[in-house]
Amino acid sequence: MDYPLLISSALIVLGTILLAVSLSPTTRILRELAPGSTQSRWKLLRGFIVLFIAGYVVCLGTFSVEGDVSHVVVSLIFFLGACFVRLVCVLARATVTDIKRIPALEAETITDPLMGIFNRRYLERRLEEEFARARRYGFPLSLLLLDIDHFKKVNDDHGHPAGDRVLKGIGEILKKSVRNVDVAARYGGEEMVILLPHTRDAQAVILAERIRRKIEDFPFPADAPSGSGIPLRCTVSIGIAGMTREGAKAGQLLEMADTAMYRAKQDGRNRTVVFPCLEETAAAAGPAA
Repeated sequence: MDYPLLISSALIVLGTILLAVSLSPTTRILRELAPGSTQSRWKLLRGFIVLFIAGYVVCLGTFSVEGDVSHVVVSLIFFLGACFVRLVCVLARATVTDIKRIPALEAETITDPLMGIFNRRYLERRLEEEFARARRYGFPLSLLLLDIDHFKKVNDDHGHPAGDRVLKGIGEILKKSVRNVDVAARYGGEEMVILLPHTRDAQAVILAERIRRKIEDFPFPADAPSGSGIPLRCTVSIGIAGMTREGAKAGQLLEMADTAMYRAKQDGRNRTVVFPCLEETAAAAGPAA
């Protein structure tokens, strides 16, 4: 039995199989890539793999009836080359999958699962960034703090599922009301915060009143979607704070907005108040809730 020829043939056949299998992940990657230079390069790689397969088959056909050690060495090199191509294709496919998963994982870590807006962790990070940017370049910066009026009563009278639907509905309203540069986030419980870069108090009041009226007029379902109960009506109290030259910390914006929001509660709820609350800068609107 000619063992060198047998080994050489086996290595070439295995290498050809590896190259053929490598076409699968390459084709999958091509399907997911948008037309462009990257897709063209992957097509070129797939073309090379096909060419290599053809070369391996031709090499196998050129072996003489009797093999020698040189055939084994050449076949081993070919086989290792096929292993390398297979490894590159597998790693590339796994990398593409991981890259596609990263945005989804990031969204999960910075998004409130119920309301669909950002969470407190992301808000605090962005607040520090926007505050530093505004102070450095002299940009205006405003912050809205919203609190649902009598939310405990909603949960007590209609159950927590109804309260969850209210939160989810308000989350949708906020997402549709803000700009891409704004940050709408759930601050905690029934409190939401909207961070408004490049926005002065007067502009913030206009947005706050628009949101307040949308929430006031929105029919939140009291029962499950399949039910026929009378829809809930909810209102919010909103405090607004704008960045001042004296402000030294980003957290002060939240404190000032919180003070204004509690003033809105004291004045009858379902209204917007701008800090400082002692001045006549409040935009009171709507009946008390």
